[in-house]
Amino acid sequence: MNIFNPALLARAFLFFSYPAWMTGDKVWIDGLVEGKNIVDGFSGATPLGMLAMGDTGHLPSLMSMFIGTIPGSVGETSTVAILIGASILLLTGIGSWKIMLSVFAGGAAMGLLLNAVAVNPYMELPFYYHFVMGGFAFGAVFMATDPVSGAQTETGKWIYGFLIGVLSILIRVLNPAYPEGVMLAILLMNLFAPLIDYYVVQANIKRRLKRAKVALNSVQK
Repeated sequence: MNIFNPALLARAFLFFSYPAWMTGDKVWIDGLVEGKNIVDGFSGATPLGMLAMGDTGHLPSLMSMFIGTIPGSVGETSTVAILIGASILLLTGIGSWKIMLSVFAGGAAMGLLLNAVAVNPYMELPFYYHFVMGGFAFGAVFMATDPVSGAQTETGKWIYGFLIGVLSILIRVLNPAYPEGVMLAILLMNLFAPLIDYYVVQANIKRRLKRAKVALNSVQK
């Protein structure tokens, strides 16, 4: 009965406690000039990092981000692989399709709203780019659907997922210090999931009581 997703909580602790080791200067490799210091792999700016720095002219193509031929952390590079994982979760009945779908719906809604009031290149980015960049798809499929820390009621799952999508894009675009917002959005909604379920249950009780009163009055008449 944990309140927060354990994996995300651990990552948040490491990210904010040791930022330089997670994403800062200590993870960068320099000296790849004129064939010197050749290595098997190297670290560099991801598409989200480019956007955070205002560099929209060197973004990879939408297809390369969808397939996964881009730099990035595990879980944020190949949307194709994530969709395969989503199919397995849905076929086995482990993941909730309502949460997955509503996360993408919330992300699309916030993306379109930001497009309508755009004042910078990041806000002008088409909403569907957010789905294939960073950990949005991974979070929607594997983290938001955690059956313990997520919403339990069927209506609550729609609300819970939609708000995760909205907050993810909102944090990404409007917070220049933290270009990825999925982790914080899911953790925040983990906290509010019981409250969402509570009000959904209370609304159902009120509707049933109202129907019972109407039925009782009709019988008495």
